[in-house]
Amino acid sequence: MKSAVVQLPGLNRDRDMIAALTKISGKAPVTIWQTETDIPDVDLIVIPGGFSYGDYLRCGAIAARMPVMQAIKAKAEAGVKVLGVCNGFQILVEAGLLPGALMRNASLKFVCKEIKLEVVNANTDFSRAYEQGQIIRCPVAHHDGNYFADADTLKTIEDNGQVVFRYAGGTNPNGSVNDIAGIVNAKGNVLGMMPHPENLIEAAHGGADGRGLFASALDVIAA
Repeated sequence: MKSAVVQLPGLNRDRDMIAALTKISGKAPVTIWQTETDIPDVDLIVIPGGFSYGDYLRCGAIAARMPVMQAIKAKAEAGVKVLGVCNGFQILVEAGLLPGALMRNASLKFVCKEIKLEVVNANTDFSRAYEQGQIIRCPVAHHDGNYFADADTLKTIEDNGQVVFRYAGGTNPNGSVNDIAGIVNAKGNVLGMMPHPENLIEAAHGGADGRGLFASALDVIAA
C-alpha cells in the first residue's frame, strides 16, 4: 500500500500516523506539505490530528483552504481513499468532503482518554477487518469533537450506512449526536473519525484494536 500523510502547521500527530502506516504496510508513507498541489500516485491519503493553524476561526477552517486540499479533493473524486483523524476529520468537514459539523465538546473541556467504539458498518473499505457490532477500544484527544448534522443530513447518512463508528457503552466524550464517532462519504472512500486508531496498533500501545482500520484499507487495496 502506497500512502501519504499531509503535514500542516500545528498538526502534531503526523509522526504517530507515519509510524503506524510504516509498521502495518511495511512502507513508509510520503509526506505532503500544505502548499503542494501535485500528490503522487498513492492508495491512501491521511490527514492526521493536531491543531492546524492553532484551531483559530473554526477547527480545520484555515487548513481546509490550503492548496493541498484542492489536490486531495481531486484524488477523492477519482476514488483514492482519504482518512482524516481528529483534526483531519474537522478539516474534511470544513473542506466539504464530509457532511455535518464538529462543535465544541459538550463539557466545554478538552478530553483525553480511552473510549469504546461500536463498529456499526463493517462493510466499508475502512472497517471490514472488524465484525459487525464489534466493540473496540480507542483513545481520543480533542476539544471540538461534538459531531452535529441537521435532521435531513442525519437521516441521509444514517439511512445510507455512512455512520461507521459510534461511541459505545456510555463513553461518548463530546456529546456527538447519535453517538457518532466516524462517518464515510456517500461514495465510501473518505472516512473521518475523532478517535485515534493509530495510537492503538501494537502491544506497546496496550492493545491493537485500531489496527483493523488500516488492515481493512490494506486488504482492499491488495485485492
